[in-house]
Amino acid sequence: MSSHSPTVDLAMQLMACRSVTPIDDGCQDIMIARLQAIGFKIERLRFDDVDNFWAVHGDSGDILAFAGHTDVVPAGDESQWQYPPYQPRVEQGQLCGRGAADMKGSLAAMVTATEAFISAHPNHPNRLAFLITSDEEGIAINGTVRVMDYLADQNETIRWCVVGEPSSTALTGDTIKNGRRGSLGLKLTIHGVQGHVAYPHLADNPIFSFSPALAELNQTEWDRGNDFFPATSFQISNIQAGTGATNVIPGDLHIIANFRFSTELTVDDIKQRLTAILDRHGLQFSIEWHLSGLPFITERGELIDASVTAIEQVTGLHSELSTAGGTSDGRFIAPTGAQLVELGPVNKTIHRVNERVNAAELDQLQAIYEKIMTSLLSD
Repeated sequence: MSSHSPTVDLAMQLMACRSVTPIDDGCQDIMIARLQAIGFKIERLRFDDVDNFWAVHGDSGDILAFAGHTDVVPAGDESQWQYPPYQPRVEQGQLCGRGAADMKGSLAAMVTATEAFISAHPNHPNRLAFLITSDEEGIAINGTVRVMDYLADQNETIRWCVVGEPSSTALTGDTIKNGRRGSLGLKLTIHGVQGHVAYPHLADNPIFSFSPALAELNQTEWDRGNDFFPATSFQISNIQAGTGATNVIPGDLHIIANFRFSTELTVDDIKQRLTAILDRHGLQFSIEWHLSGLPFITERGELIDASVTAIEQVTGLHSELSTAGGTSDGRFIAPTGAQLVELGPVNKTIHRVNERVNAAELDQLQAIYEKIMTSLLSD
């Protein structure tokens, strides 16, 4: 018999699955079995190589959905881990292993909280749902976004959504993500003329040509943010040019960059301002754009109030609302009009070697989720 709490025990079962994106490796089977046992109707939704499911309890009314992902990022060199990444264990109060924080701990807390809630409120008004994917850590084209398209075809809408992303900073519940910045990526190529380094007058070095524009991009204030978002940022993540030879001036310079942007700017605003800078410096260029997600925000209302109250009742913490961090699958759900929060454990070790989370805080998270359900769905 396990010496761990039901939430930690379930988290360890999920963490033992080697579900490196987009592989699910049986995680969803474990969750589905638990949800079917308490009366959920399950729809398995496989798109290409991605497993997803939509589960609903109740026959009518507004929907409170728990959303999350069973896939994890690769563990990397497993010899660098203190403990094998797919053999979860609790050591000194810490649940250790890949997915502990991101986000199998949250998934376990969602399921056990739901079991407790339905036991207490079997005939709750409105509906309770799960939207689970195995395609969040990857390219995210056959996961939540496809499920949302499916729900739209069924004329189903989510009123409230809790995403189990690890939102907390120091203690579980200290931070709630009530929005995210938009993410606009680009692959920029500056075109020059290749040549011999001994005859620079016969070539056009794109590295030198781009340098003044790079300085201006670095100094540009794109906006000043607003009450919900920090200022838009532009970052270059990769620059590459040349053949590897020391005596060849490169013909092209390849840049990979990203904008994390607020609601102060539109995608068209960003594109126009960037190309204007490049044009001003007389550059020959081509750009491929990739929009990962638009910015979204959930203002104070039923869901945030229920979440803040639940956290204070369980932990005594006064939560901070934040829009910081990267993107999440919330970007596919919030635009439909759902009130959405991301609420999960501490994110300090996510995507790192020796990922871990405080085991006792997963039990607190379970209690928080249960109180949110009770606030929004109880009689």
